[in-house]
Amino acid sequence: MNRLLLAAYPASYRSRQGKELLDCLAEAHPGRSWPPPREIVPLVRGGLEARARAVADDTARPWWLDGIQLAALALAALALVPYLQDVWHWVLHIDPGQQAIAFHFSGWYPWAEGPGTRTRLLPYGLLPLVCLVALLRGRPWIALPTAAAMVYAGATFRSSTLFGHEGKYGLGYYGLGSPITAHDMALPVTLCLACTVLAACRTGRLRRHSYRWLVPVVLAMYVAGSLQLTAVSPLFQRGLFTLEVAAVLNAWAATAATGDRRWLIPVAAVVFIRTRAIVAEPEGLMNSLPDLVVLALLIAPLPALIIAAQRRRDGPLAG
Repeated sequence: MNRLLLAAYPASYRSRQGKELLDCLAEAHPGRSWPPPREIVPLVRGGLEARARAVADDTARPWWLDGIQLAALALAALALVPYLQDVWHWVLHIDPGQQAIAFHFSGWYPWAEGPGTRTRLLPYGLLPLVCLVALLRGRPWIALPTAAAMVYAGATFRSSTLFGHEGKYGLGYYGLGSPITAHDMALPVTLCLACTVLAACRTGRLRRHSYRWLVPVVLAMYVAGSLQLTAVSPLFQRGLFTLEVAAVLNAWAATAATGDRRWLIPVAAVVFIRTRAIVAEPEGLMNSLPDLVVLALLIAPLPALIIAAQRRRDGPLAG
């Protein structure tokens, strides 16, 4: 089981020092398949820092290009979140009945129609899902038209029968955030601009992530679909809150360890989208905390990352 801890380290580290690390663990803790919990945390932290340094030391692409790709990935995931349940039900031909996100029917067929709603051909959530997969694999020529279709879907809200009226509503954030719907243009337009920049670059310069990164996405769809969890469910919101906190902490740790600024870009993109949503529609805030507290919590990670990067860069000079 000690080998599972090696997964936190980059492949280059595992090939060079993986056997030595396993031998040290076996010698320090004979007969145990896992080290004590007090050692697991620093081992995992060391692995994540090694991954961050490997990314920062990679000269195959400029840091800003990698940051834009990360920002596009974050925005695509953010757009997908409210529709996890919808896509899962559509793929498996499940009719959730009254448990649907915010519409009456979640059918597979284009003629499926619920009371008081319009017919739709596809669930909106397919667009950010396809965009997310394309960006993971470093294929911006697929992500760009998909992001453009998201812009079209928002611009033709209530008038297009491709996605119809159904499935176009959904809260995109947990209790600290503001409702983001498919017809809110800021997110898809920003995503489309990021994909345009990526598509203008040579494809070989973009980072290609493994399909294994899709495992959490499929798991989230399964949980949302099987447990009938919508984006407004308190359990769903707490889970998303936990994931976002973990992502920000990882971005801070990577920035503090390397001094590299690429992780500032995705954090800045998400902060912009979320803050703009609250400022534009303050009445949509879910009233979990006062408005000023919410804005402070949303904006605080960005200066924290800037300070961490600057301290890391100034560290050698100070010594």
